[in-house]
Amino acid sequence: MAQATGRIVSGEESAIHDEPHIEGRRITVLQVVERVEGADRDPREVADEYDLAVADVYRALTYYHDHPDEMDAVRDRRRDREASAREGGAETLDEIRADRE
Repeated sequence: MAQATGRIVSGEESAIHDEPHIEGRRITVLQVVERVEGADRDPREVADEYDLAVADVYRALTYYHDHPDEMDAVRDRRRDREASAREGGAETLDEIRADRE
């Protein structure tokens, strides 16, 4: 079992993401929320999938619900990037992700 990091890094503080993520990992808060709440999966299962401590999963869920305006802005930026990539000819998720890099 992984050891808890104890911290969520905001997008402003991050060198690797423009959105909140688990410290020391490339796993975003929104990824965790989509797995737990969006896919109706157990937090322990998601922790195992990402090799996280269960506490980190709950910390990400808490951050998400404590910062609704910030998380809405993250979703808006993702939607805008996806629309822009599609306008540029991207057809698959991998092509959309490549446009971000």
